[in-house]
Amino acid sequence: MSPVGLIRAVKFALKSLMLHKLRSGLTMLGIVLGVCSVIAMLAIGEGASAQAQRQVIALGATNVIVRTVKPPPQAQESGGGRVADYGLRRIDFRRLEALDNVMRAVPIREAAQEFRRLQEKMNGRLVGVTPDYAALTGLNIARGRFIADRDRAGSETVCVLSAGAREQLFGLDDPLGDRVRVGEVFYKVVGIAQPRGATGAVGGSLSGQEFDKDIYIPIDTFETRIGDLIIQRNQGGSTYERVELNQITLQVNGAEHVMPTAAVVRETLALSHPQRDYAVVVPQELLEQAEQIKDIFNIVLGSIAAISLVVGGIGIMNIMLATVTERTREIGIRRALGARQGDILQQFLTETIVLSGAGGVAGILLGMSTPLAFRGVKWAVQTFVLESSPGDRENAGGGPLGGMLTDLEPQLALWSLPVSFLISVGIGVIFGILPARNAARLDPIEALRHE
Repeated sequence: MSPVGLIRAVKFALKSLMLHKLRSGLTMLGIVLGVCSVIAMLAIGEGASAQAQRQVIALGATNVIVRTVKPPPQAQESGGGRVADYGLRRIDFRRLEALDNVMRAVPIREAAQEFRRLQEKMNGRLVGVTPDYAALTGLNIARGRFIADRDRAGSETVCVLSAGAREQLFGLDDPLGDRVRVGEVFYKVVGIAQPRGATGAVGGSLSGQEFDKDIYIPIDTFETRIGDLIIQRNQGGSTYERVELNQITLQVNGAEHVMPTAAVVRETLALSHPQRDYAVVVPQELLEQAEQIKDIFNIVLGSIAAISLVVGGIGIMNIMLATVTERTREIGIRRALGARQGDILQQFLTETIVLSGAGGVAGILLGMSTPLAFRGVKWAVQTFVLESSPGDRENAGGGPLGGMLTDLEPQLALWSLPVSFLISVGIGVIFGILPARNAARLDPIEALRHE
């Protein structure tokens, strides 16, 4: 078809469609919603994938993380006043620190504690760390400083507050130089950390962690003031557990050495921990898994959304079949004036393509507003749901759903825009062929007799 003929066919198709504006609009609506849903689903999938990848990257692309895992009760020496002794030990840290390709190693000790400042109090996590902790875990200091070597050397009672702990304990007051009470010990505040996003749970090896209720102290001070013994009191009595280290984070000198180093770590720990009271997490492995999950996620979401496009195509075919019946006499007149079957086929197929193409363009414009619409949904939920129910707000802020609502930002997959448009046009062609063929095959004489 020549360009002039194509332009004439498109103008004629638009004129025919505009004769029934409401019907054409409702028919096009199926394609609009289908294209919009494809773009929106893929944008949400991209956003969820990016969020998961940020959480993994926050663990350190060249890090190897070893966590203490509490073994099942039958594997512990608990009960009867005996102490359950499990987890990573300081000798494990010295062995792993000496491995080839390990640049830095950070031991971490954690314990649930109650923090007090004047009349304010909160339950949080006391974390014993070394000065390298901030660099390895991406912790940034907003004001003051982090734990220093001199704090370790003297087992100083100093601390660094997380952003959440600073807000809850001090409000609008300046915490630097003030003190926080942990048990019977007062810790001087020397630094305040910037807000830090939570990490998602990784299988059964690394639980999700939130850092907004953490207070950091030198690990030597932790060993001196808190110790290794954990006493848990309940209605049935008390249980005693001894844990020397909760986590060891190793930084490897190059991404190519991460996997071999992780294998050596597993072999080293397997010799001294037959009860398997540890887990080795390699963020690099998790990043590869996240990429695979992203692809699967996009395929599933895209397929679900594509169903609505098929439904829209069925609607187009249904309307065009009815249109052929309504315009039978018109088709007969055109055939009598010399129009060929190919001309009739081209006419109705052009109308279908124009209808589905216009719906595709409108769907793309609507789908591109997904990030803005999602922000509106988040604002509405936070304003009218969470603000009206303090308990729900607390749960949403601390739970997985609340973290997703806060952190998830849909990201438009640019490739989905042209693909969605081409699919919409393809749907128009596929579902428009049958009505167009039926119109082209009408007998001219019978068509002229049609009333």
